[in-house]
Amino acid sequence: MNWGLISLGFFFGTFKFLFSHWTVYGLFPSIGFETVAEIFVSTTAGALISMTAFYFLGEYMMERAAAKRIAKKKAIIASGAEYVPPKKFTRMNKLMVRLKMGIGIYGITLLAPLFLSIPLGAIVCAKFYGHQKKTYPLMVLFICLYSLLMCGIIYLIH
Repeated sequence: MNWGLISLGFFFGTFKFLFSHWTVYGLFPSIGFETVAEIFVSTTAGALISMTAFYFLGEYMMERAAAKRIAKKKAIIASGAEYVPPKKFTRMNKLMVRLKMGIGIYGITLLAPLFLSIPLGAIVCAKFYGHQKKTYPLMVLFICLYSLLMCGIIYLIH
């Protein structure tokens, strides 16, 4: 059991999951079957722990941000200054709505944790689909399937 490999895989899995398998594989060239299993377990465990924390804390962070916006608005109005509400139809908001409507829950839960990062992808999934019960299990399923696919490719290459 290689603790350096396991801790490195766990660390890379918590933040940038897309390249974590290949990074760990590249840093440990003398890899065997047990080590491929260690890569799978360590990167998947890191991703799942990070995703769980940020998915369930994402709702709290969004509520806190909304409360700060409301407090800021009340402070501006109380000071007597003119409150100018922020734009709602920004380019980024339009892009997010188009993305949400285009690829749906399955696309967001598959692609957001991979291409954005685990923490940011979990927060995005919680924001868009946190009210649906199948969002979290879909994210767990897609992360495990992607990790299994990458470790399978590493095993076949080696």
